[in-house]
Amino acid sequence: MLAFPGVRAFDVSVVTEVWGVDRADRGVPPFELRRAAEHPGTPIPLPGGLALTPDRPLGWLDRADLVIVPGLTDPDVEIAGPVLDALRRAHRAGTPVAALCAGAFALARAGLLDGRRAVTHWYVADRLRARHPAVTVEPNALFIEDGGVWTSAGTAAGVDLCLHLVRTVHGAETAATIARAMVTAPFRTGTQAQFIEHPTPRADRDADALAAVRAHALAHLDAPHTVASLAARAGMSPRTFARHFQATTGTPPLRWLTAQRVAAAQKLLERTDHPLPEVARRAGFGSEVTMRQHFAAHLATSPRDYRAAFRQAAGTSPTAR
Repeated sequence: MLAFPGVRAFDVSVVTEVWGVDRADRGVPPFELRRAAEHPGTPIPLPGGLALTPDRPLGWLDRADLVIVPGLTDPDVEIAGPVLDALRRAHRAGTPVAALCAGAFALARAGLLDGRRAVTHWYVADRLRARHPAVTVEPNALFIEDGGVWTSAGTAAGVDLCLHLVRTVHGAETAATIARAMVTAPFRTGTQAQFIEHPTPRADRDADALAAVRAHALAHLDAPHTVASLAARAGMSPRTFARHFQATTGTPPLRWLTAQRVAAAQKLLERTDHPLPEVARRAGFGSEVTMRQHFAAHLATSPRDYRAAFRQAAGTSPTAR
């Protein structure tokens, strides 16, 4: 984690909660979280009377597997030249770099977002677009990756990005274990909208019906589902259902369903020896070909390669667990 004056206490806490807590007793691999800064050992003041004491110099970033920039209290906060240089070196070395919330402004100042897609908190998205016209600012996403550079929307979206980064390297089960410890949703797609409509009493009733539909779909992912069948279970017309579903969750029904099926398939590939056609059937894809197409679209890999990469990273044998 890159530390400098102006980073937000919330994001520092999120990074620490995800990578800085020992959960080996629950099967989570050990992480080595370091806090690198221009002046290690000198406390950095955080909002709310808190302080962060970095334990490594900026040069330590050259050894990192991942560099994360917390959000900023003010997008215009001054960032020292050596800090920006350290970001550039890490990126040139091929190290994944991620920024939470307004931390995207730090990446933009370092030039890491030029010619790339990025996202930040919706409240400062226009400012990022105006200050850095070479950046393609996406208005409706929770997190985005482009060329090894990750950015997230505001506050809670930083949790989503951190869990996603864990998931991509250590698998869905590890990310879900951390999410359970944090009492947060284990999986929200990066393409989900940043915010939803304000609730009303009618919207609250609709949300309850939609929650029941989502629970049913998750419990029966292997069954065929359509917008019409899900709408019937909610007691709505397909058009009304689709509109309320997106307003409540920030994503269309079938896109949400596909994302849940991909996540379910990931867990099956990690935890079992089921043949790929059986994994596809249990996750609700119907065929191995369809599952392979969705893995390519969502994860840029194939189910077979995902299983092999996960087992190599985890050092596990191909034994059903």
